[in-house]
Amino acid sequence: MIKIHATKKLAAKLPVDEQGFLPPDKNAPPLSGKEGDIKESALSGWHANLITLQRRNCILLVHDVTRFPLFIPCLTKPDLVRLDWHFQDAFMNTLLKIGADQTMMECAEPLLQVLCFDTDCNRSVQGTMNQMKGDIEHMLWFDNVKVEDISPYRTAAWLADRPCTIKGQKECVWPIQAMGELLGSSIAPMQGIKHKQTVESSAEIIELSQYRNQSN
Repeated sequence: MIKIHATKKLAAKLPVDEQGFLPPDKNAPPLSGKEGDIKESALSGWHANLITLQRRNCILLVHDVTRFPLFIPCLTKPDLVRLDWHFQDAFMNTLLKIGADQTMMECAEPLLQVLCFDTDCNRSVQGTMNQMKGDIEHMLWFDNVKVEDISPYRTAAWLADRPCTIKGQKECVWPIQAMGELLGSSIAPMQGIKHKQTVESSAEIIELSQYRNQSN
């Protein structure tokens, strides 16, 4: 499983059970990992917040250790039930946008497991998340663009392409490099990723079901 530390604002909207799991999604592509495996994945440990941008509900996630972000915009109530799939889709396609090679993608995909939510939050990670939220808000205002017209994957990659400070740690963390190290790959900060204002075509993104079929 992958632990997600949700803000109270997000937790109030999630249809989770007593253990913090979402209802099973029969339409989602099957995970590569074993069903019922409750061990924490190496990817476990994220903070998540429900933010409102231009009156649209969006979720911003930040990985605790690497500060690697994911951005999931324009969510409706049914989308919250399918948050497991949205997380997997956002993670794999954001990796693609930071320049991950095939080896890195193949290392990442088996680590995707069901999400398990709680409300245990860390102020340092929340600080990073709030700063990234402000960056998205500024980008939308400065570029005069609608949130539904931007690429969530390129936006997350753009947010990841910068140093982040961590309380109690002298050196800054570069999210792209740190996530690469977590996945056993070497990938340098790109220092120049541009957010793309238009949503990608199907040729520019990964469809999870097709990707998993090709990997098997």
